[in-house]
Amino acid sequence: MKKTLLGKLDDKEIDFIAVRGKEKLYIQVAYLLAEPATIEREFFPLETIDDNYPKMVISMDPVNRLRNGIIHMNIIDYLFAESPEKH
Repeated sequence: MKKTLLGKLDDKEIDFIAVRGKEKLYIQVAYLLAEPATIEREFFPLETIDDNYPKMVISMDPVNRLRNGIIHMNIIDYLFAESPEKH
């Protein structure tokens, strides 16, 4: 069974939690990561999750802002990627 959830961690929000069986994928979505406050807002909630499931931030930024093992992808690259995390 596949499902997509919205999540909250204390006062922080996780945009999407995709669940398929025992697998999870945490996703944050932002237009641009242009300001330090925006970067912190998008990455921090994912950094506080204490499990080993994949976590990613998707935005329009052309620059990869990989941080602490959290994947960052440009939305265009994400939409055209062929990977198990996407499906």
